Amino acid sequence: MNTLPKKRPSRVVIEPVSPVVDGGRFPAKAALGETVRVAADVFADGHDAVAGSLRWRSVDAAGKPSKWIETSLVPDGNDRWTASFTPNQLGRHECEITGWSDRPETWRHGTATKFAADVDVSVELLGGITIVENLITNATKAKAKTDLVDLRRLLAELQIGDASSLDDTRWSEIFWRHGSREPLATSGAFPVDVDPERGRFSSWYEFFPRSTVAPATGHGTLRDAVERLDYVAAMGFDVVYLPPVHPIGAVNRKGKNNTANPETGDVGSPWGIGDHLSVNPDLGTIADLCHLIDEARTRGLELALDIAFQCTPDHPWVTQHPEWFTKLADGSIQYAENPPKKYQDIYPINFESDDWEALWHELADVIRFWIAQGVTIFRVDNPHTKAFPFWEWAMASIRNDHPTTIFLAEAFTRPRVMERLAKLGFNQSYTYFTWRQSAAELREYFTDLSTRTVDYFRPNAWPNTPDILTEQLQHGGRQVFTTRAILAATLSANWGIYGPAYELLDHRGLKPGGEDYLNSEKYQTRQWDLDDPDSIAPLITRLNQIRRSQPALQHLRTLRFHDADSSEVLCFTKTDPLGVGDTILVIVNVDTHHRQAGNVHIDPASFGIGLGDDDEFDIHDLLGGGTYRWRGWHNFVDLTPGRGNAHIFAVRTVPPVKDEP
Repeated sequence: MNTLPKKRPSRVVIEPVSPVVDGGRFPAKAALGETVRVAADVFADGHDAVAGSLRWRSVDAAGKPSKWIETSLVPDGNDRWTASFTPNQLGRHECEITGWSDRPETWRHGTATKFAADVDVSVELLGGITIVENLITNATKAKAKTDLVDLRRLLAELQIGDASSLDDTRWSEIFWRHGSREPLATSGAFPVDVDPERGRFSSWYEFFPRSTVAPATGHGTLRDAVERLDYVAAMGFDVVYLPPVHPIGAVNRKGKNNTANPETGDVGSPWGIGDHLSVNPDLGTIADLCHLIDEARTRGLELALDIAFQCTPDHPWVTQHPEWFTKLADGSIQYAENPPKKYQDIYPINFESDDWEALWHELADVIRFWIAQGVTIFRVDNPHTKAFPFWEWAMASIRNDHPTTIFLAEAFTRPRVMERLAKLGFNQSYTYFTWRQSAAELREYFTDLSTRTVDYFRPNAWPNTPDILTEQLQHGGRQVFTTRAILAATLSANWGIYGPAYELLDHRGLKPGGEDYLNSEKYQTRQWDLDDPDSIAPLITRLNQIRRSQPALQHLRTLRFHDADSSEVLCFTKTDPLGVGDTILVIVNVDTHHRQAGNVHIDPASFGIGLGDDDEFDIHDLLGGGTYRWRGWHNFVDLTPGRGNAHIFAVRTVPPVKDEP
């Protein structure tokens, strides 16, 4: 049987709130210094005014919250209200929307309207005196001296029958601060996790330290890798990522080009991990890795280390903890497979082991060990093949102690699985960008990323990886490499390349129809000539310069696509949420073989700089140089592969013409 509430309920409704992920089950993501915009529908029955607030607070590692900080909601039309806050510390935060019937504002607006229409308001003024007296009582308790002066002046005016000042909307702010909020409606607290800035905006560069740079030959070391940092930093990257640096197992070691029959001297795959808590002696020592980390930071780089929770048959855990692995019916341990690929050098870990608690702690301690050496960023190999509950527990536990830690999920898998990993705590994720190649595919995919999943899923777009050399890159020529770099660097706030293979245009595939590199660094050392005149390093450098100088490209949420006459032309804009810097307009011909010419169709109002339908504006090409004068919605572009296949424009208003003296 239904019963009445114990106290009078609020008439105000709050729905739906954003950013809230799965009803608050998982935290939304933000970054240090990033403005978090919170929105909700707040309304009530009838015609009375409503008001609301956003409250937020930080929560420490022990789960203890700080005091609430509050700001008023601002109407955004159609009962939608918004407010923002900017977190100034890392870690978990809580937010809450509150709403209430604003009786003082209802009285003020109604009385002011009648007074302006010469309607008798003597009764309303009598009621208003009581309302303002209550406001004065509350302001006195709050020690709001300035508001008290104003409220006492208003009371005096009402007592002599003067309602002329009620049309001043500044009273609404004072009423918000001191009016009664009971009964109060609340959304309930919902979590927001605040990451380091590199969680939101970063540029990654991957290389194998065991390979060498011409004229050096042989097996490179971590000490040699220090000499490569200046090259990476000069291109404008801020994260340098190394594949696993651990000892490589000898049992079932893979040979060149992933053969199962290695020759003497074959170095094996770095993902064939023989020990998670040490460094491959061919690369150096833990001290050498710490030295590399320090040298990277002096150049503005952060080193990312690969975490791959899998073992070779001669890993110590195989003999010490055989229960941590899956056994087949014949008693042998099952090696990894991703049909048709076979990985005889790798044993997957069994997360359903009866000894799961000890296993979980051991795996988390591996991450903690490398954090103790100075690593703050981890690229996690195949996290989708490990238990979801493990990641949720491990990352929350580690971030309580080390809130600067960032995890990138290397999870090329089903969409819901990738999204779940993001909800569980991965700061960034690899994406399907590699295989989204037409303008229509890119538009559909990045529309989804910038809207439906934007509160929790941060894409990191890579045009290639050591595992992925697309057919497009194998056969498309230089223009494909440049176009894909431009798309990755501008569509996504986080991007990366596997180099030097990418900037040196390595396009040789192992076999037709496959995506493996010929002579892949996964199984052998390579020598790279960084001075190759065909290198597209200058373009990549310019892209990173543009990204750093233009705040609009450091965000995903403001991405908006626009129409073009040609189906091969991708056109989109980005703006900075705080209005800093220029509006960026990117136009790319994704057909890397044929010229595309025609109009692009963009509402000038979408640039956010106050343009009307027929106004003129300037677009400055940040990539190729030159400034062009455009006007209105429809403007012509001509994009030719090899000459000018893409533009990155800064949109600016036309300077006013000065009168002649």
